[in-house]
Amino acid sequence: MNAPRFRAVSPIFQVDVLERGIDFYTRVLGFELAWTWGTPPDRASLCRDAVEITLETRQLGEAACTSHVYLQVERIDEYYAAITSAGARVKTPLADRVYGMRDCRVLDPDANELSIGESISREGRKDR
Repeated sequence: MNAPRFRAVSPIFQVDVLERGIDFYTRVLGFELAWTWGTPPDRASLCRDAVEITLETRQLGEAACTSHVYLQVERIDEYYAAITSAGARVKTPLADRVYGMRDCRVLDPDANELSIGESISREGRKDR
């Protein structure tokens, strides 16, 4: 018997201002706007390669909460240079970690955290 398989994960981040969130994910992180929902829009989907992140406007009176996601990428050094030059707010600078990843952490305008990293292979590791 085959067990059910997970195919993807799509985090949902709360934001105070949807347009500001869309701007950050498209302009700074290089995602594309896939869709918006509502009149006026209160949800949006942003995609890049196999990753989809949904933004959802926080409702009036709803307690603020933030989320954290870890994104694995290729060519982290190039991506880090691009997003920091575009204005990404860095919480943890890019560096090699003892757990085998080269990663960083950035914050979106609503303090949602995005850890972004690439696996460090023992054979291909460069001294940085």
